[in-house]
Amino acid sequence: MKNLTDSFVYLGHWPSAGSFGFNTDILATNPINLSVVFGVLIFFGKGVLNDLLDNRKQRILNTIRNSEELREGAIQQLENARVRLRKVETEADQFRVNGYSEIEREKLNLINSTYRTLKQLENYKNETILFEQQRTINQVRERVFQQALQGAIGTLNSCLSNELHLRTINANIGMFGTMKEITD
Repeated sequence: MKNLTDSFVYLGHWPSAGSFGFNTDILATNPINLSVVFGVLIFFGKGVLNDLLDNRKQRILNTIRNSEELREGAIQQLENARVRLRKVETEADQFRVNGYSEIEREKLNLINSTYRTLKQLENYKNETILFEQQRTINQVRERVFQQALQGAIGTLNSCLSNELHLRTINANIGMFGTMKEITD
């Protein structure tokens, strides 16, 4: 800064050619010179300043417009995201409800299947018990019949004569033959 001031001071020491001169010493200038300098600065600077301000204003307006466009785009994206979120939530609720319904349906199917299986097992058990009872009853009847027959044969052998014995055997064989025909 000192070099700049010194250069103006040295310009002020030039020898003038008469009474007319231009005072280049900034510290020694008068108000008329200052007003002329300010006038020139304002006249020429006003256009430059207006251009600078207009450029700045246009950049600010463009930035605001761009920001508004970005804001509108962001709002649109947000709305789209909300719509998708509602759709996904609805689908999730449907899956959840369908899942619960499916679980309940499968549970009922399993209960019904288990009930049917238990019923079949109960029927098989009852049939097996009935079969075993019938078999046991038949075995007991057969043994009682054999014992009664052996007792009767023993009694007959001890009480009967050979001729009576042969007639009784023939009569019994005839009864057995008749019973066999009836059962067949």
